[in-house]
Amino acid sequence: MVTECFPRDDRSDTLLELGHVTIIREGVTVLHDISLHLGRNEKIAILGPNGSGKSTLIKVITRELYPASTGDEYVFRMWGRETWDVFDLRSRFGIVSHDLYESFQRDITVMETLLSGFFSSIGLFNHHVTAEMRELATKTAGLIGITHLMDRSMIHLSSGECRRVLIGRALVHSPNVLILDEPTGNLDLQALHTLRSHMRTIARRELAIILVTHQIHDIIPEIPRVLLMQDGRITDDGSKEEILTSEKMKALFQVQVNISQHEGYYYANGY
Repeated sequence: MVTECFPRDDRSDTLLELGHVTIIREGVTVLHDISLHLGRNEKIAILGPNGSGKSTLIKVITRELYPASTGDEYVFRMWGRETWDVFDLRSRFGIVSHDLYESFQRDITVMETLLSGFFSSIGLFNHHVTAEMRELATKTAGLIGITHLMDRSMIHLSSGECRRVLIGRALVHSPNVLILDEPTGNLDLQALHTLRSHMRTIARRELAIILVTHQIHDIIPEIPRVLLMQDGRITDDGSKEEILTSEKMKALFQVQVNISQHEGYYYANGY
């Protein structure tokens, strides 16, 4: 039974423990000996160039990919548990990605899209939609400012509106963790400003957020921790103040860059 918009309770103060995870795909090592610890309700950004292994790491966390071997040093725990029914585990995540954006470029309404989040489906088929689900979908729409779009078709929305709808879909079933995989791609300045504003509102809630990006300016002020990835490895991990420096960004992206900060946002310029 769905009872509340944010979030479900768990006893453990630790969200994720990964230890010595290596992923090999088609004979190529794409993640090298990854170890990571995340606290319950922690907000973190995973930053790195395209092809650095960011999305692969997310697929490890959501159990779409499994390590090449599970030796004595290997660790995978979510909320202190090592063994999960994969469907139960995935129900605790809300995910927004470019692939999902492409999947929803079809003639279904915003309300149908939000409701599909309860069923992890692309639209509604023979699903039983309750009055409580509709109420929560309406409540979530109000949270992210899309109430006026509820009867519109997804194919008639702007890119920014679509992304806000998909964030609503990710939140509607009360996840413990919101994963945003490159959420601001191809948005104009107005759409970017609006999306950031709603991301900040969501980030003040008691749920974990994992933001995956190659854009420094995607990291909203409410995300205090940044993890750097390059060539399938975690190369650095710490506070924004420690990580988002000109020297470290130059090493990460292999380009001369100057980092500036304004009102909690960091920006790269000079390249």
